[in-house]
Amino acid sequence: MWDVLVAGGGNAALCAAIAARRAGRSVLVVEAAPKFYRGGNTRHTRNMRCAHDAATDTLSGPYPEEEFLDDLMRVTQGNTTPELARMMIRDSKDMLTWIQEQGVRFQPSLGGTLSLGRTNSFFLGGGRSMLNELYRTAERLGVEVRYEAEVVGLDLDGPRFRAATVRQDGRDGRIEAKTFVAACGGFESNIEWLKEGWGERAENFLIRGTPYNRGTVTKMLIEGGVQQIGDPTQCHAVAIDARAPRFDGGIITRLDCVVFGIVVNAAAQRFYDEGEDIWPKRYAIWGRLVAEQPGQIAWIVFDAPNLERFMPSLFPAITAPTIPELAGKLGLEPAALEATVSEFNAAVVGGRPFDHTDLDGNRTQGLAIEKSNWAQRIETPPFHAYPVRPGITFTYLGVKVDEKARMLMADGTPSENLFAAGEIMAGNVLGQGYAAGIGMTIGAVFGRIAGTEAAHVV
Repeated sequence: MWDVLVAGGGNAALCAAIAARRAGRSVLVVEAAPKFYRGGNTRHTRNMRCAHDAATDTLSGPYPEEEFLDDLMRVTQGNTTPELARMMIRDSKDMLTWIQEQGVRFQPSLGGTLSLGRTNSFFLGGGRSMLNELYRTAERLGVEVRYEAEVVGLDLDGPRFRAATVRQDGRDGRIEAKTFVAACGGFESNIEWLKEGWGERAENFLIRGTPYNRGTVTKMLIEGGVQQIGDPTQCHAVAIDARAPRFDGGIITRLDCVVFGIVVNAAAQRFYDEGEDIWPKRYAIWGRLVAEQPGQIAWIVFDAPNLERFMPSLFPAITAPTIPELAGKLGLEPAALEATVSEFNAAVVGGRPFDHTDLDGNRTQGLAIEKSNWAQRIETPPFHAYPVRPGITFTYLGVKVDEKARMLMADGTPSENLFAAGEIMAGNVLGQGYAAGIGMTIGAVFGRIAGTEAAHVV
């Protein structure tokens, strides 16, 4: 009989395990993935968004709670649980210190196209390094970790957890625990489940992270009487290189160059304002936008001066000396792409010097779909393009929780000993949209709460 059983192996799971173990409880972590692939999407992360009152060695300025809340309300369009959002933001202020106490280190703030130097702390060595430090700390404290151990069954007595069936080495075993923390991600790798919301379009989606996040525990919890939250079509979805692998391409397949040109669909037509907002608040809209286009594919088109202004993808840009030749390489109608580029160029209105870090007001005028900032003529050869598809990071449909990270049952009452943290409950905060780094904030804050509260129950 364990005090705390944690399902999952990423940021949220480890924060929960460490918090419970520091409270003196026996903790077992079961991770469905092999050791090399442990950690779910945490492996591919780089940073965490936390409120703070002043500049630090790794952050260039203050990021007050109210500004954080305003950013969250803006990207979600108010589709959040306000009390949980405010609590998470308040608790994030001390998370930067707590996470460093667990061995995680940060690097100096980054500039460039990311525009995150003031708001987000970047892990030294990236998500894999951060994850390794959390595992080192957990194991040093006495947390037991089992890999390739998938939860395939839950024994629930109404709102109370009794035991889990865990499959390891081809055998099923029963693990009893006084409390259960579900921190095992979303269902983005379950294409059949994605189809329930997206239909056949999901066949063209690429999954940025682990192939092990299939939503097995989520489905069992909901079928067992836990209240569901979220829309099956809402997710963190960005535009990634269409040449990326189906699973686990990670951050190096993401493209941050939308602002430097135009985005066209298979008809060589623009379909959205590429200059709507600065990168941290707009990059996660493009996955959904591309998902709505024919064939779920689009192309980012720009000219020579912009090739080195953004972080490159794993794959090289497709290049040609003229727009018609570029169209031929992309499989687009040359005359159609040339007409779109010419129309765009003619509509560009001059103004302030180009500044990708700020809303510079350089726009188009007279187009059906205007570009509201960073509009530049695409006129200097060679011309470049990247093919993009929807890259799904994690889904928002999951289980509902309260401020103690307790799962809420269908009648609204909190469970006695069921807790959730991370992507499996992210829909409580993210009803839609995304702001860079907030997934790690949700995981760390609610993970620590879940582990602390589970320890109190015992």
